[in-house]
Amino acid sequence: MKKQIYVRYDKSRIPSLPRAVFQGRIYVIISRSQAEKAVRFLLTQPILGFDTETRPSFSKGSFHRVALLQVACHDACFLFRLNIIGLTPAVVQLLEDTTVPKIGLSWHDDLNGLHKLGSFSEGNFTDIQHYVKDMGIEDLSLQKLYANLFGQQISKSQQLTNWERDILTDKQKAYAATDAWACIQLYEELERLRQTGDYELINADQE
Repeated sequence: MKKQIYVRYDKSRIPSLPRAVFQGRIYVIISRSQAEKAVRFLLTQPILGFDTETRPSFSKGSFHRVALLQVACHDACFLFRLNIIGLTPAVVQLLEDTTVPKIGLSWHDDLNGLHKLGSFSEGNFTDIQHYVKDMGIEDLSLQKLYANLFGQQISKSQQLTNWERDILTDKQKAYAATDAWACIQLYEELERLRQTGDYELINADQE
């Protein structure tokens, strides 16, 4: 039986789904030397998931710069605290690398934020939003796409927390790592389905 995927997933279903949480190791990077070691490791991996976090602004006309760059492989995630270390040469090397596939979602927005911290040339990135459009899926958010493909929910409860606080909470770290790791899961499943054709798109009113 082919896997059924919704053209548009009903968001009201998400709260009742089991929660997906990254179960691997999480490393918080707060120095240039740590960034260099992390990047050396990450560039040995077959695929990487990327995301960023920015401290929310609750007043009109007030904006903050990207505070966190999270980069995950299958079993580890590195949280680069850019508000502390900045866009270091090692981080630039990672962003510019063309050898390791890097997966993001709405990555254009993340890139715009990162470019405000320094100049670099974009490496080998794939944006899941472009990928799903070619398959006929209209959902674009990480939460709806993950629910659609895996029947699990990704909590967004930490999204509007302070990403510039002195020490990130365990909930913040788990949230950030899960978002980056989920990009890998989505891409690999979408690629499997695309190659095998083992899926069918359905509209909610077809049920």
